Amino acid sequence: MLQLPLVVTTQVDLVLVLVSLLAFWTRLSRLSSPNAVVFDEVYYGQFVSLYMKRVFFIDDSGPPLGHMIMALGAYLGEFDGNFVWNRIGAEYPSSVSVWSLRLLPAVCGALCVPLVYLLTLELKFCHLSALGASALLLLENSLIVQSRFMLLESLLIFFVLVALLSYLKFHNHPNSWFRYCWLLLSGASCAAAVGVKYMGVFSYLLLVGVASLHTWNLIGDRTLSVCVQCVCRAVCLLVVPVLLYVFWFYLHLTLLHRSGPHDQLMSSAFQASLEGGLSRITQGQPLDVSYGSQVTLRSSASQPIPCWLHSHKANYPIRYENGRGSSHQQQVTCYPFKDVNNWWIIKDAGRQELVVSSPPRPVRHGDVIQLVHGMTSRFLNSHDVAAPMSPHSQEVSGYIDFNVSMAAQNLWRVDISNREAESESWKTIMSEVRLVHVNTSAVLKLSGVSLPDWGFRQLEVVAEKLFKAHSSSLGWTVEEHRYGTSQEQKEREAELHSPTHIDVDRKMSFWAKFLELQWKMLTVKQEDSEHKYSSSPLEWITMETNIAYWLHSSTNAQIHLIGNPVSWGVAHLSLLAYQLLAAVYLLRRRRGLKDLPDGVWAQFVCLGCVCVGGWLVNFVPFLLMEKTLFLYHYLPALCYLHLLSPALLEHTHTHLLRYTHTHSPAHRSTHRHALGVCLSASQLQALKWRDSWDILYRRR
Repeated sequence: MLQLPLVVTTQVDLVLVLVSLLAFWTRLSRLSSPNAVVFDEVYYGQFVSLYMKRVFFIDDSGPPLGHMIMALGAYLGEFDGNFVWNRIGAEYPSSVSVWSLRLLPAVCGALCVPLVYLLTLELKFCHLSALGASALLLLENSLIVQSRFMLLESLLIFFVLVALLSYLKFHNHPNSWFRYCWLLLSGASCAAAVGVKYMGVFSYLLLVGVASLHTWNLIGDRTLSVCVQCVCRAVCLLVVPVLLYVFWFYLHLTLLHRSGPHDQLMSSAFQASLEGGLSRITQGQPLDVSYGSQVTLRSSASQPIPCWLHSHKANYPIRYENGRGSSHQQQVTCYPFKDVNNWWIIKDAGRQELVVSSPPRPVRHGDVIQLVHGMTSRFLNSHDVAAPMSPHSQEVSGYIDFNVSMAAQNLWRVDISNREAESESWKTIMSEVRLVHVNTSAVLKLSGVSLPDWGFRQLEVVAEKLFKAHSSSLGWTVEEHRYGTSQEQKEREAELHSPTHIDVDRKMSFWAKFLELQWKMLTVKQEDSEHKYSSSPLEWITMETNIAYWLHSSTNAQIHLIGNPVSWGVAHLSLLAYQLLAAVYLLRRRRGLKDLPDGVWAQFVCLGCVCVGGWLVNFVPFLLMEKTLFLYHYLPALCYLHLLSPALLEHTHTHLLRYTHTHSPAHRSTHRHALGVCLSASQLQALKWRDSWDILYRRR
């Protein structure tokens, strides 16, 4: 029977509420100050503006979820994207809601504090240790600074902590079916972490490793359905993250449907799928390349700058500077600009016509063709003459008959590398073809080497034997295409400026765009340049570096990303202490001496897997990277050490110093000193604790 009155009781952790409120106060208080672009806001702000305008871009530093989250904040603040992100320190106009731009990173940064509190409890340590861990994150000035601006690290750390907390809640409550909701949340958070920055992969692999060990231990338990347990874990931690990772890109590509500044990094098919840009040029082009078609051929290897097969009325020099001779025939190059000299005509080798017949006869895989340069009528030719800059390859030229013993060799076989059938026709934009020289079996390719002044610094095109050439440099794509109707040269030259249109429906599937975008993000890298504030991973540990984020335009007010040397020193001493303690425990257990009960030992090992393992997977990879690194790359690893320090102190006090009931005076003094540091000296000179720190001074 229902009993009245209905009573609901709940427990509120007031300490958790307090640290949460303090976290939001430190991260969100005066969030609009300074009202100017701060450090990498100049970089991420450009992407936010492009989202607001639905313009496509590619960021080779990571996936799009972090950008979309910041764009959501901009959308909530009614930002229209009309701001020029051209320099650090530029003032935001009154029409830009700076608070909303920085809101979501700040909220995530604030939530990291209570998450660490709860995570410490799930590691089965006491509330005092949880308070200590949350206080370290709460007062860590480097984390406060990084959270208060439009930057990605607070988002990454937030999702990593949610993933770990959710998995531990799943693991620590084995008798509840609701636990699988925690497991699902853990997998989703892993996908979000990877979706913000590829650095999230490190923590994701750590979590999968811990889950694999737990699953292995379950196999020996005959009271459980092992198959069900394994399937649930595999679905939530493997399948769900992959699906969500793909979903982030689906949202990204759905939102960004307009042509933009990064189009040239993508294939012709990808560009044609966007509104504006290449799609305006290619709209209504004939789909099938036929005999008599007028085409431009873009090299698949021309990245990041595109280039097209090109020729002009200039010949190779009779002799090069090194004394080697040439054919002295017309130059064939690859030109990185749209130009009328990029047009070529597909000719049937057995016929004289240079126009498309009615009905058109499509060119198919395996057909032998000739390529005629539209503006000069020279045939694309190759022969056993060394290329100008690549002497181990054959020269490619526009054939000129000089009445010498050098016959024309201008037959090329069409090889469609991405064909689905042997008789497939050559498609505009969609087909990637290799042009194989019939006489020598060499393949037309872009060498990528710039020609000297006599070649107008254009890129060299050669023919190279197939077994020597890299497959990625052999492909060519028809980008612009029209059906030729003029047989006479002058009429044809005029025709090249007036394309015909035949409506066709040509769309690129999401999966094709997703895979191409993934490949570009992983392979097309911007050139790394030395930065004033770049640093090495070892400098992060010793705190020998800082980053000046912002300097006031008229005063010495400035913002720096810099850690507290005291808390960083304690964190790294805790790391060393754990490793030494673990080594002693393992040696003694090997000799049959168990200093810790099994439950305490399991807790100690779990602490090491999460905290020490988390530090290792987020620090060691940077030692192997050849890229420009900054201090903020260390912040995810640092969070693991701040989680470790209070827990290790509790373990030491409880199990090694169990007869000591009071803290030593030195210990209390250290904490007072750390607090004093946070509250002391406002003068710039006094704040410069290390000579290697770069504190800015404005001359009056």
